[in-house]
Amino acid sequence: MILACKDITKTFGTDIILKNITFQIEEKEKVAIVGVNGAGKSTLFKILAGELSYDSGEIFKAKDTSIGYLSQNMEINTNNTILDEMMTVFSELLEIESSIRLLEEKMSAHKGEDLSNLMRQYSLLQHEFEEKNGYGFKSQIKGVLKGLGFDESEISKPINILSGGQKTRVALAKLLLSSPSVLLLDEPTNHLDISAIEWLEDFLKSYSGTVMIISHDRYFLDRIATKVIEIENTKSSVYNGNYSFYAKYKQINREIQMNQYLAQQKEIKRQEEVIQTLRSFNREKSIKRARSREKALEKIERIERPEALPSSMKLTLEPKIQSGNDVLHVENLSKAFGNRKLFENVSFDLKRGEKVALIGPNGVGKTTLFRILLDQIDPDSGFFRLGTNVKIGYYDQEHQNISYNKTIIDEISDAYPTLTLGEIRNILAAFLFTGDDVFKEISSLSGGEKGRVSLAKIMLSEGNFLLLDEPTNHLDLLSKEVLEDALNHYEGTVLYISHDRYFINRTADKVLELTPHGIKEYLGNYDYYIEKRNQIKFEHTEKETVPAEKSSSKEEWLKRKEEQAQQRKLQGSIEKIEKQIHETENEIEAINEQLCLEEVYTNPKKSAEMLDKKSQLEEELERLYEQWDELQSMLGI
Repeated sequence: MILACKDITKTFGTDIILKNITFQIEEKEKVAIVGVNGAGKSTLFKILAGELSYDSGEIFKAKDTSIGYLSQNMEINTNNTILDEMMTVFSELLEIESSIRLLEEKMSAHKGEDLSNLMRQYSLLQHEFEEKNGYGFKSQIKGVLKGLGFDESEISKPINILSGGQKTRVALAKLLLSSPSVLLLDEPTNHLDISAIEWLEDFLKSYSGTVMIISHDRYFLDRIATKVIEIENTKSSVYNGNYSFYAKYKQINREIQMNQYLAQQKEIKRQEEVIQTLRSFNREKSIKRARSREKALEKIERIERPEALPSSMKLTLEPKIQSGNDVLHVENLSKAFGNRKLFENVSFDLKRGEKVALIGPNGVGKTTLFRILLDQIDPDSGFFRLGTNVKIGYYDQEHQNISYNKTIIDEISDAYPTLTLGEIRNILAAFLFTGDDVFKEISSLSGGEKGRVSLAKIMLSEGNFLLLDEPTNHLDLLSKEVLEDALNHYEGTVLYISHDRYFINRTADKVLELTPHGIKEYLGNYDYYIEKRNQIKFEHTEKETVPAEKSSSKEEWLKRKEEQAQQRKLQGSIEKIEKQIHETENEIEAINEQLCLEEVYTNPKKSAEMLDKKSQLEEELERLYEQWDELQSMLGI
């Protein structure tokens, strides 16, 4: 056990946020914390991190446990560059390195017993430096920054000029490099593109410590979590599996709880009827028996009625006007801003009824492509053509299509005056707005609630071709399921930008990957895209086995041979550098051993020469590590 909570309770005023939260986490476990927005997940993290007090209960931590906490949209504000800020994590190593250099200077100027004492100190520091990855930490920094989406040119930028999202990524990088015993990560995938999320998944899966994650990214949780703790109605439930396991057994458990509750209620009602009958006899013995049964009934531990799960979205939304079969034709679009080219040669077609995910790294121009299709900006070259009777409905992350000063029901009824009150309520209920919720002012809603209002309004519009820019941002897990069901029942055409791979899996029948040089099309969901991407990568790296005469063309065969030759060359270079790293490390170790010999440390000139050589070898070792990292990236590892 590394961390445990027993009966943790937290209130704000008269509102109970957490009540009797109990769970235990073992070393190296990867744990997901799930629940609707406002359930108290972030409050729990703040309590565990020591940033917030709790009213009652106990928290147990193993000895020497360190906790690192990343809050939502956490930012670092400093004049340091990104690289300098990362170096602060390794301040102890930098001090050791500085002490080693100082000792080297002193050793060249001393002899006899003084030199022997210095050599002993030097040997101890040198060993500690190596044990704590003194020769590899700079490469480790660059690897983490690169994995989280920072390129080489960015790491020398001052942090205070970065965007909020970039500052959050800097905070995440710093936390990962600090390697605490327990990582508390609150929405760590915010501001990451898919490639960075995939890197983070691999990092966390192999992380030597314990990880607790709050995330709405269900695909991310599926790949990492080995345990799920749900916070619901102020209480906690533990599921020993990933997110899909939790989703399946939550429904089963809810049905079991409901059956137990109904059975107990039936038995209570029967006992109450028996008691009433016994009392009606109005005899001493019957009254005693009635009292005895009443006492027994009072001692029964009552099962609380489980709250019913919200019903699944069953609404079928049909566009008022049906488009032609050909919805969109895009041909050779390109766009640049100044000297910065976003994309070129973008061509694709959409047919009626298709649900298509547009993916690609941050900055490649996905939203810019949407703005071109909306006629908000012009392309530099190429053109697009909408099909017959195509009407676009657009969802942007800022919810600009809703009025914040109106109530939810007024917003819908004003936009669609022909709908009856009953029809509006049914539609809003499908998007989880029931009872008095519909009379809430939009300005008072959370980001996820505003998103659901905006989506409901768009899907009721005359639009038969929906452009959705990150529609699942700020939505909790239940709201995402509502949106997924709505899109799957929607009879129009949908093109959406999303980093939510679980969402893409459930809704997309085609994936378009936008790159700087065009569009790659995959006729399936996200898992299919990954399968094909990995297959293509494997084909590029495996040894050529097809004879040249069986290739589709000589040019293709030559191209493949050239790619394979390049891969082999890269692999050979990596192996060569690995050998050089090994040899250099052995040379450094040999010098360390020689520096401890009396005939060396008593000879100032000889010891100074060896120290100079050692310093040169350490610089060479750092350079070799950087080359190795670069070649690994080129190879696609």
